Amino acid sequence: MRLFSFLPALLAPLAQALTWHGADFSSLVNLENSGTVYHDSASASGAKFETILHNHGANLARIRVWTSTSNSQYSLTYGLALAKRAAAAGLSIYVDLHYSDTWADPGHQAIPSSWPKDLAGLNTQIFTYTKNLVTSFAAQGTPISIIELGNEINDGMLWPVGRISVNGYSPLSQLLHSAANGVRAASSTTRTMIHLANGWDSSGVSSFYSQIFIAGQLAVGDVDIMGFSFYPFYGTGATLAALKTSLQAIVTKFGKDVIVAETDWPAVCSGVTLSEKSVAVSAAGQSTWVADIRTVVAGLSGGHGIGIVYWEPGWIGNAGLGSSCADSLLVDGSGNTRTSIGMFSSSM
Repeated sequence: MRLFSFLPALLAPLAQALTWHGADFSSLVNLENSGTVYHDSASASGAKFETILHNHGANLARIRVWTSTSNSQYSLTYGLALAKRAAAAGLSIYVDLHYSDTWADPGHQAIPSSWPKDLAGLNTQIFTYTKNLVTSFAAQGTPISIIELGNEINDGMLWPVGRISVNGYSPLSQLLHSAANGVRAASSTTRTMIHLANGWDSSGVSSFYSQIFIAGQLAVGDVDIMGFSFYPFYGTGATLAALKTSLQAIVTKFGKDVIVAETDWPAVCSGVTLSEKSVAVSAAGQSTWVADIRTVVAGLSGGHGIGIVYWEPGWIGNAGLGSSCADSLLVDGSGNTRTSIGMFSSSM
């Protein structure tokens, strides 16, 4: 019997609901432009995906923004337009800045092609870019609630200048401080986040945070939220127990709020060893996985666990979502919602 999962499920009515029930649906407009349509029995015919998500309890839209100028590559213009739709549907706005012309993650953090290539120039650029971006979202009536200063920056960002494994922590610390200052210069209400992959890895998380705060550079007060990715596909160490240990340790040390900024669970998967073997590979299992994360996050001391974001629940055509599993979406291949769409109200 899987007690860790069974007991939270049994006590679900007593579980603390989190502040933020999020979905990253950044690909939505590109998908619609290719003909994708969504269907949900609990929503009006023709309802857009952001409305479907809100109808099922989502209250936060995570939107990635690249430094590309192409709308098909998540430009600022694309992000602003999607934010208008999300806000109109009743969702708050969470912007995920990649600070790159393309995907940024633990293995890729390229400096934008038009940006300076030296530390002094990058500090000025990242401050100005971030300040102007926050101002742009506010000016159109979609103020940013949460802004992520880089995506999965375990080995830094803006490589090679801000790469930890090349230049140590100081350049990255300076760049993050400049970015945070840009946010503060534009908004007194937008909360800043640092986002790391592998939130379950207590050693890695502790090592990063024990070195990133440097006098005269990044200060603890520059960071409002610590965000973490937590996926079951990439290693058997990514257990719920490990996540609980890691997140509680960092909350105890810094007293910051925590969000699981990216997660997924497969509805269809074979030939992949998942980190929690007794969670079903099914739509029901998707809800179980997220409910179990909610139990961990809600249980963090001081009420510092504040949210979960499901990554790209409707990306038809990329259903594996970067994993070797066949399908981790909350919709089927025809755009019909699965029962797991209810996770935003029932499991977060």
